[in-house]
Amino acid sequence: MKLAEIGEFGIIKVIKELADTGDGVVMGIGDDVAVLKSSPGKLLLVTTDILLQDVHFRLEFIDPFHLGRKALGVNLSDMASCGGVPRAFLVSLVVPPEEEVGLVRALYKGIVELAAEFGASLVGGDISRGGEVMISITLLGEGEEGQVIYRHGACRGDQIFVTGTLGDAALGLEMLKRGEKKGKLIQRHLSPTPRIKEGREIACRGLATSMIDISDGLVADLGHIVEASGVGGEIRLSGLPLSEEYREKIEEYSSDPYLLALTGGEDYELLFTSPPGQAEGVRELAEELGTPITLIGEIAEASQGIRVYGEDGEEYSIKEMGHDHFKT
Repeated sequence: MKLAEIGEFGIIKVIKELADTGDGVVMGIGDDVAVLKSSPGKLLLVTTDILLQDVHFRLEFIDPFHLGRKALGVNLSDMASCGGVPRAFLVSLVVPPEEEVGLVRALYKGIVELAAEFGASLVGGDISRGGEVMISITLLGEGEEGQVIYRHGACRGDQIFVTGTLGDAALGLEMLKRGEKKGKLIQRHLSPTPRIKEGREIACRGLATSMIDISDGLVADLGHIVEASGVGGEIRLSGLPLSEEYREKIEEYSSDPYLLALTGGEDYELLFTSPPGQAEGVRELAEELGTPITLIGEIAEASQGIRVYGEDGEEYSIKEMGHDHFKT
């Protein structure tokens, strides 16, 4: 069987079957972060991501400084999704020897500047020559025992919320492909904002039963939650938070105004589920932080899977679920 037939998450399942989980592991393969026992009352959180040239980024679209920020940003977003606090990270870099020193300097400048905003320290890594640029970052963080949020935990009747707006990064990428260079949508793609503060407050206040960051697309990432929790989900198109810039531009790039918001990915917003009784707490948090948090649907029975409903109440046909590195 080819990798393209089972896809990225099928491959992860194969690896997970071979993994041996030791006594110190609270959560291993299958969530946004690995969770390990640490000092009393504390948990060690670990996450890692790879960005590969011409797969995850193209140097004609993104400069090295913003590439560095994004490389760390996607790890910070994973840390945010469990309510963790970032502490330290390691960077492994593969780079062609004919590249200029300035590329490496700008790349690491972007990394350490973003790290400083969230109190994380660069403590090591590795570097090697290769035919193309590849960046791999491993981020270490800390969480309070009993406060770390996982993908599993969603219950029927829970409400589904998202921070920020959806589809901006995917639309920004489409604009880059057509030669546009500036604008808020393009900036959302090049330099996403990790929701560390939001994730931490959601965890501290006990507002979420499950949480994930939106990297593969809203529908795909909600799929991870419902699969891990053994439930289904309903999304209402009328509830999707779409930015003014997205609404102004989307008709130039798609006949379906919702497709990129549902499946585009790389928004790195937080998607979480919360019991109905916590709705007021969620509203208060949004006001305190100045971050929009929008109700977009609710958790349903597992047999329902994921369904999306239009403003007229009719079911919206999902033609694609979101990003998968291996499926054709």
